[in-house]
Amino acid sequence: MGSVFFNMSPSMSSQVTSSNSLAKQLFSMTWPMLFGVLSLMSFQLVDSAFIGQLGLLPLAAQGFTLPIQMIVIGLQVGLGIATTAIISRALGAGNTQYAKQLGGLVLLMGSVGIAFFSVIIWLLRHPILALLSAPDSVYPVIDSYWPHWLLSAWVGALIYFYYSICRSNGNTMLPGIMMIVTSMLNLVLDPIFIFTLDLGLNGAAMATTVAFGLGTLIVAPKVARKHWITFDWQDLNIGKSLASIGHIMGPAMISQLLPPVSSMLATKLIAGFGTAAVASWALGSRFEFFSIVAVLALTMSMPPMVGRLLGEGRLDDVRYVVRLACRFVLSFQLAIAVITFLISGMLANLMTSDEEVSSILHWHLMIVPVSLGLLGICMLMVSISNALGKSYTALTISALRLFAFFLPCLWIGSEIAGLKGVFFGVLIGNVMAGVCAWSMYRRALGQVENKLNQA
Repeated sequence: MGSVFFNMSPSMSSQVTSSNSLAKQLFSMTWPMLFGVLSLMSFQLVDSAFIGQLGLLPLAAQGFTLPIQMIVIGLQVGLGIATTAIISRALGAGNTQYAKQLGGLVLLMGSVGIAFFSVIIWLLRHPILALLSAPDSVYPVIDSYWPHWLLSAWVGALIYFYYSICRSNGNTMLPGIMMIVTSMLNLVLDPIFIFTLDLGLNGAAMATTVAFGLGTLIVAPKVARKHWITFDWQDLNIGKSLASIGHIMGPAMISQLLPPVSSMLATKLIAGFGTAAVASWALGSRFEFFSIVAVLALTMSMPPMVGRLLGEGRLDDVRYVVRLACRFVLSFQLAIAVITFLISGMLANLMTSDEEVSSILHWHLMIVPVSLGLLGICMLMVSISNALGKSYTALTISALRLFAFFLPCLWIGSEIAGLKGVFFGVLIGNVMAGVCAWSMYRRALGQVENKLNQA
């Protein structure tokens, strides 16, 4: 054993050292995001569990809200990606004043844009519900709930834009800490607003608004003191700056908006099985978001690392880091799937008091998590393709996952085996998407390598 190390060549030793360094770097960049995202997902899951105790109609209302909520999140994330890219590029070029002006522009553009979109959603709420095949009994609940939910969504978007500005300026600690603080605050306020004050579903949205609002009051002054934003645009070509933001934001937004469109179509299909099925689907989807938290953290930490390695021409290291992340995702998600399968009955009863919803959710938790490892590979390949400069490959992977695999398998499964077939359809769709995404990533990396060799 010792002779192996003593006989190791300098190049092999250097490779091992480099690999260990890359693994440590990947870990150090991922764990802060992991805790931040975990806290965010934890509060959302517990929030759903609290709402689950209110009965079938509030759960169903949340189910019909979920696809619209994903659209709002898609818009803010698309702008957040553009914010990080364009501000960091300006700072790298030494244009500090321009970076500050962009920060102010993004903040105003995002807050006004999300507010306008929220008003449109409110005015079109009944046509939206009709499009989703919502039963008449849900309409009064939505009429009461959505004003509070839309306000919470706007405040959540506002603090997200502040987080994006922080990350653009190299500060990931403040957003990470504040994600944990606001999530814990929400967990404390939820039972008070929902049960103690007897505000029900509306109370859940109010608690979120208060938590994010207080978070914004903490983050905004810190960002101002750091001089990361300015609203002095006298020497700024606003039209050109908006065009620059839109050029990056457009593809990112399209990619982000594909899942909610798919979710709306899936919800419409699920609605054909009844209100309990929609309620169960909402709870199952929330649990899925929670269980892939490590994947979500990696999608945030890996792109800058891959981009830097690419800039240095270290494609072998890119391959190593990606393989390392993929092995971790597959093993971690397999462990989660086994644990979830074993306690699926207990989890279903914990997340809802309705027997019919619990029975459906039990099947969801036994079947779908088995495929989340390959879903994670697919999500990871989207982020890495963007980092490689292959944005259209990333967009294609997202589109194929949803519209060539997920939705068709969902529909075929429902036709063959009803509601249980839907869950097996999700499983098969995720597996096919993961395999396809890996193949497309390898092809994209090969194209990048050929381009570097020709340069």
